[in-house]
Amino acid sequence: MRLVGLTGGIASGKSTVSNLFKDAGVPVVDADVVARNVVQKGTGGWKKIVKAFGDEILLDNGEIDRARLGQIVFSDPSKRQILNRLLVPHISSGIFWEIAKLWMKGCKVIVLDIPLLFETKMDRWTNPVIVVWVNPETQIERLMSRDGCSEEQAQNRINAQLALDWKKSEADIVIDNSGSLDDTKQQFQEVLRKVSEPLTWKERLRSRDGLISVVMCTAVGVLLAQKNLL
Repeated sequence: MRLVGLTGGIASGKSTVSNLFKDAGVPVVDADVVARNVVQKGTGGWKKIVKAFGDEILLDNGEIDRARLGQIVFSDPSKRQILNRLLVPHISSGIFWEIAKLWMKGCKVIVLDIPLLFETKMDRWTNPVIVVWVNPETQIERLMSRDGCSEEQAQNRINAQLALDWKKSEADIVIDNSGSLDDTKQQFQEVLRKVSEPLTWKERLRSRDGLISVVMCTAVGVLLAQKNLL
């Protein structure tokens, strides 16, 4: 089984590339979806967040106001660290469970769409690591347009994350999303070809079919050994 890491920065276009993988039929585990699930009302993650940040971050229906919580943690690095420390174990467990379900289905290539791939050290479980990069000017413009925020607010949110240029330097594959969607799609086709190459023998062993083959070969070996001893 091949676990492909996909990450980027805010407004870099990572979701666009993630959707391209989905459209190509490659299963994607989306950490943002997992994160929303683990903080639904009444869950363990929800209780920890409410305890740490108070009832003021709740909507009238009791669900967490993600926009309000985002404002708090983006403006205060210490509170952002608290939030990450509370949620990372829940999100990691959710991601591994989604991987397990796809593994049981026999999927050989799985994309892990994780914004904090490097921050949570989950890049060590993925190969290759794909970083969706965009130049700083375009990133700010897209973030301001998307969220209707000021340039200062956009820059503060970008600064709250690991530098995108650093992530680029750590990547196995870089998709430059600074241009048009057609440019990105063209780059994606080459990336898709690379991640769809035949599995290595180590990756085959990690797949469901590989494990079954190992078990069967072991069983046959044991039976033959017993026969020779009789």
